[in-house]
Amino acid sequence: MAIDTKSIRSLFPLIKDETAYLDNAATTQKPQCVIDAVKAYYEESNANPMRGLYELSIKATDCYEGARQAVANFINASAAEQIVFTRNATESINLVAFSYGMNFIKPGDSILISIAEHHSNLLPWQRVCKTTGATLKYIECDDEGKITTDAFKAAVTPDVKLVAITHVSNVLGTENNIKDFSEIAHANGAKILCDASQSIPHIKVDVSDLDVDFLAFSGHKIYAPMGIGALYAKKELLEEMPPFLMGGEMIDYVTRDSATFAEVPHKFEAGTVNCSGAAGLTAALKFVTELGIDEIAKREEELTVYAFDRLSQIPHVKIFGSPEAHDHHGILTFAIEGVHPHDVAYILDSDKICVRAGHHCAQPLMKHLGVMSTTRASLSFYNTEDEIDRFAASVSDIRRKMGYAE
Repeated sequence: MAIDTKSIRSLFPLIKDETAYLDNAATTQKPQCVIDAVKAYYEESNANPMRGLYELSIKATDCYEGARQAVANFINASAAEQIVFTRNATESINLVAFSYGMNFIKPGDSILISIAEHHSNLLPWQRVCKTTGATLKYIECDDEGKITTDAFKAAVTPDVKLVAITHVSNVLGTENNIKDFSEIAHANGAKILCDASQSIPHIKVDVSDLDVDFLAFSGHKIYAPMGIGALYAKKELLEEMPPFLMGGEMIDYVTRDSATFAEVPHKFEAGTVNCSGAAGLTAALKFVTELGIDEIAKREEELTVYAFDRLSQIPHVKIFGSPEAHDHHGILTFAIEGVHPHDVAYILDSDKICVRAGHHCAQPLMKHLGVMSTTRASLSFYNTEDEIDRFAASVSDIRRKMGYAE
């Protein structure tokens, strides 16, 4: 069933007609059902999960473990034990870097990432390589932000033992062919990590089909609260990896001199967990499932095409990435000739339009594109054509406001 935008917008308390929120790649707004789920947890289930034998603690544990199963179902993981809860994708990637990278990557090995990675999927691998003596290698994208299967295959040389790559670029919106990349990596004996932060709100993410070894995402990108994220990993890898953090709850038995650790996934979840965030994540995934990810993708492609066409018609505006709107997955990164991106964002804000300006935590990609920074508008299914019209009208007037004659 097609998405009724007017009805959908009424489910988001912070979405107001006077403000066009076009910064969804940074974080999404939260529907009332997610807010209610967090509130209900504190009003009805608040206790320390997994530590008490009393009824309230058991209820909290059920909430937390139910969220784990909800994530597994949403991404089609074969078992809930393959899901580790973290604060966000950044922590998930750091967990893999520390627990897998530091222990299984050796001198002479290489880690392969793309030039388009968010710093969260770059800096951890820099540290692993500096610590282990491995080499960090980059695969370049073309000017449209694309990495072909042939280019990827050529980059996965025998020394590459781990590939860490985004599913959808947070700057260009370009989707990588992760399924083919996984097949190539595995044929070479390498593991592959997928950063799904920008894909999971917009397209179907199926870890069994993609056959990735690791996959990371942040809940706040998919309408859930901030502070809850997830790492998917194949169970045999989690069992081989040592814990990332030490402390309460992740242990089985402790003596003066040593400790044995809890079973997967609990050995990676030290300390008191974010149970309210997990409750909110469960509600968010249910919300998306009931709407239908295919319907969300369809509506967002319609909006992307409309916004791309409107922005393309404005003189002195350059859109980075593919010339095809459907390649952008709701992300339009652009520059206005002679105007700094921060000025663009400031002027748009004066017209009550929220966008992002800067390097978008992707400075190597900015250098690859030949710029220091850009402005980014990013869409969700709750945005409207009217908001895009307001955005385009404001952009078209920026050079005049900055004193240009045309």
